[in-house]
Amino acid sequence: MQDISDLIDDDLPELSYKDWRGRMRAIGDVHGFYEDLGPAHHGLFVEDGDTLLVTFESFAGIQTLSNDGMPLGYQMVQSEGWSHLAVVSKSDTWFRAPEVYGFFDQLSDDGFFDEFDKVVFYGAGPCGYAAAAFSVSAPGARVLALQPQATLDPRVSEWDERFTEQRRMSFTDRYGFAPDMLDAAQQAYVLYDPREHLDAVHSALFNRSNVKRFRMPFMGAALQSDIIDLDLLEPLLIAVATDTLTDLSFAKMLRARRDHVPYLMKLLAKLDADGREGLALMLCENVVPRHPVRRFRRRLRTLRLTDGEETETDTQSATYAD
Repeated sequence: MQDISDLIDDDLPELSYKDWRGRMRAIGDVHGFYEDLGPAHHGLFVEDGDTLLVTFESFAGIQTLSNDGMPLGYQMVQSEGWSHLAVVSKSDTWFRAPEVYGFFDQLSDDGFFDEFDKVVFYGAGPCGYAAAAFSVSAPGARVLALQPQATLDPRVSEWDERFTEQRRMSFTDRYGFAPDMLDAAQQAYVLYDPREHLDAVHSALFNRSNVKRFRMPFMGAALQSDIIDLDLLEPLLIAVATDTLTDLSFAKMLRARRDHVPYLMKLLAKLDADGREGLALMLCENVVPRHPVRRFRRRLRTLRLTDGEETETDTQSATYAD
């Protein structure tokens, strides 16, 4: 059997969508299966171990976030020996397509998911919606969804004006309202930034007894990118698969953001906007020796030169670090 690495060339991240799909087909034909799901979606299965990771990803996201041009979930095949089913969309479609519904219907009817000891569904944003929605096809699965939408049905989410063009999609037929589709999951985890108001409202709709919601303040609206930059995606998926993702373990993982400059800059911007110069000074004094970022150096100099003003030493600084 041809090794899968032989089919992953350096040019893979540069291929057009058509040519890239052709390469995915070649991989699936040798190492599992590949299936076209209409013009805008496909499924690629790579068979390996007894844990199955089902990822929902977009072609644009793979081009942006993947170093080798493979779906993000493929790293778990390499590092953990998991099997991987990648369901990929050409653009942000929320996977609302009859071909995708039929694909998961067929997998369920064939007992595909029953062949694995554990099944984990993963996605972010529109793909997080899909991970939650289609997890119903594999009862007992675990789900990790980053800032997912619950629905774009305007009768439920008219307050979300980010995706007005997509409101013409149907979110009331099969696999529709994502929170309801989690009822069959063993456990689901929703990660979101509570300061991103619309993401926070969507996350509240996922309030279920088998759903654990984790807050990630000051991480912004691109959680997947930050989590990849922090090397946390793989540890999170492993913790989900092994049922070890708890408040404590998540907090320990999130300590990595102390060295994540985008997070630190958002934190400084909030402190400055609130006029909390004492806390801003403490933050800059902590960051500058570790990260010589020009913005922090300049702000530290300004704060230290402030004359005749008392600096606030807020005793509730923990609210900005949690």
